[in-house]
Parts: sequence; C-alpha cells; structure tokens
Amino acid sequence: MQAVFLDRGTFSEGVDLPAPTGITDYITYDDTVSDPEIIIARCKDAEIIIANKVKITAEVISRLPNLKLIQLTATGMDNVDQEACDKHGVTLYNVAGYAVKSVPEHTFLLMLNAMRAGLYYHNKVVDGSWHSDGNFCLLDIPLIDLEDKTLGIIGVGTIGKRVTEIAQAFGMTVLWADHQGREPRNEDYTAFDEVLAQSDVISLHCPLTEQTQHLINQDTLAKMTKQPLLVNVARGGIVDSQALAEAVHNEQILGYASDVFEQEPIVADDPLLTLKDHPRVIFSPHNAWGSKSAQETLWQILSKQVADFIHQQ
Repeated sequence: MQAVFLDRGTFSEGVDLPAPTGITDYITYDDTVSDPEIIIARCKDAEIIIANKVKITAEVISRLPNLKLIQLTATGMDNVDQEACDKHGVTLYNVAGYAVKSVPEHTFLLMLNAMRAGLYYHNKVVDGSWHSDGNFCLLDIPLIDLEDKTLGIIGVGTIGKRVTEIAQAFGMTVLWADHQGREPRNEDYTAFDEVLAQSDVISLHCPLTEQTQHLINQDTLAKMTKQPLLVNVARGGIVDSQALAEAVHNEQILGYASDVFEQEPIVADDPLLTLKDHPRVIFSPHNAWGSKSAQETLWQILSKQVADFIHQQ
C-alpha cells in the first residue's frame, strides 16, 4: 500500500519514524499547507494518509478514490471531516495515550512559571535589572505556592487524572468539573460553575467540540471569582482570545499559561500577544505533547494501528 505522510516536520528530527509494516510505498513531506489542491496532488495515489494538523476537508476526501485510511498522529480529530470519512468509507484513526507523561509535566511547567513569575525573573537576571537593584534578591512580583491552592480541571481523561495526581503531590485540592449546565454525575465531580468560582488555578484538558468552542468566554470568565490562573494545554479554540486578554489586562484573572492558540502558528494580531510582557503569562508553541519519549510511543502505537489495518484488508 502507498502511504503519504503530509507533515513529518511536526516531529523532532532525531526521532526515528520508519514506515509501518505493510506499507510498500512510503512518501513523506516535512510540511503540507492545508490547501485542497496541494493535498490532493500529493495523495492522488495514496491508500493511507498520515497527518498531524493538516486540515483534510470533505472535498479532499471525495476526490481521493483510492483512500482507505486517514491515520492522525494526534488525539484530536477536529482537523478532519469525519462525516465525509463515513460517507466515502474511509477509516479514521487517531492516537491516544502517548502523552500521558509529557502533557501533565508540561502543564506544571506552565503553571509553576506563571505562579512564580519565572520568565519575568529570568529576564531581570539577564538584562541587568537585578544588578542595578543592588539587593541580594528581587521579590517585586509575589511568588505563589501551589500547596493549599484549589485546582479545577476541565476535561477529566487520562491526562486530567495524571494532572490530578501531580497536583495532589503538591498539596493542592483538586476539583473535577462536570459538563457545563449538568448536575455532577457522581461525588467525584463538581458542577462546572462551582469549579470556576472555587478554583485558584483552572487547567483545560478537554477536546475541542461544538460544545467547548469558546467555553472560556466573557461570561464564564466573570464566574471566576477567585481571580485564578488559567492553563490551556487542550485546544486554542476552547478560549475566546479577546475575552481572555481583556480579563488578564483588567486583573479579572491572575494570568494565562498556554501551549495552544486559535490559529497555529500564532498570528501577529492575536489578542493574546498583547500579554507577552505580563509577569504571569507564558506561552509555548504547541509542544506539550512532544517529549522524545512521547513521540516514540506515539509512533509505536500508530505503526501497530496501520499494520493491523493493512493486515485486515
């Protein structure tokens, strides 16, 4: 079978990504823009497409008659038209469970940096501000401990549960938010609005769906009465960027630590970039998932899925 990997460049160069068993013709591209004509030209003979974040629309799927499988190198599937896959008999696979170490650890990298103003103080050391001040330490921005704080988690899957374990090791109280507008399903969960109101830190781990698009908006931000830090390692579209930026500027919330953005790479006029010098804001370029170990695990899972699919044909 011929397989085309459209965006191999989303992986680190040092990670080995051999063709899964059963693929006889393996074509890779470092990057592919989400242009239907380009995707169709590159995949016209392909039976398998491997992709990470390339947008694969209904038009693309309908014009690739040989296509049997779209194998994503990610958990989220919002970049593929799933109805079109069903209509044209194309199997769609994602990969889950590969980043259960990487994403939770990155969550705390972001959280701790924001709570302790890590980037702000790093810059004070290297730009000469500390030397000019003359004191043996700088403490003009308060350092905030995690212990005894309440962490609200929105999205309680494997990663959310691992974040829970780490948070409890820090001495945090953890609240699991149930779906917005619903009564808690059991005693392990707390009503969504209560989590917003009670949390010192809110961490997002839910998928991007019609229900979660701009889940964090002007209305939900207004319910965050403890002025929490917001951490987003889920999807950029879960947060209304303009409303979030205004909430930070107005000190309605403490700050924002994010690995994801509504448009990636981030665009120059994204409202979030107005926060770039804020001491409790830190951004990373959608790489929370990508420790070397996580990338290797992802490819092992993917390779088995593709090989099993080919074997069943």
